[in-house]
Amino acid sequence: MSATLQMKFAQATSWVARQAGTPTTFAMAVLLIVIWAVSGPFLDYSDVWQLTINTATTIVTFLMVFILQNSQNRDTEALQIKIDELIRANIGAENALLDLESMPQDDLDSFRDHYRKLAEHARSRGFDLASVIAGMEAEHAIDERKKRPHNSAKKKRKSKSTPRRRNLPREEALAS
Repeated sequence: MSATLQMKFAQATSWVARQAGTPTTFAMAVLLIVIWAVSGPFLDYSDVWQLTINTATTIVTFLMVFILQNSQNRDTEALQIKIDELIRANIGAENALLDLESMPQDDLDSFRDHYRKLAEHARSRGFDLASVIAGMEAEHAIDERKKRPHNSAKKKRKSKSTPRRRNLPREEALAS
């Protein structure tokens, strides 16, 4: 399949998937079913009347399975690429975790068990979300201060009553 045809198919399936999930599409489907149901007495609930709805719903369902699966596959692949880039770019991250989705299920289960045990261990040691967030914010503030250019004129203008936070330990920086 040519790249142009693949791109057009991807755009079409994305558009159809988005449209299929809108309230307008749902309302139209409900309206069609109501029209079909109301027409039953006028058509004497014939076999053709029943086959019409059965055939229509089967065809729509059959096509939507492929459209939605294509859209979901592309979304999942894009998400995996973004996550892999975050892992790769993070200095402390383990690059062995890149591309886990291609590993056998047994290996994934082993990784999941390992991280589950790490989480249980962290919680047993008194996990406190507020302190974790405060620590992360303090580290971010320190990193931001390190990025600023040093200007001796600004330092001279500072009031002597202002404590210097740059050299405080993390806990003291959080308290001030």
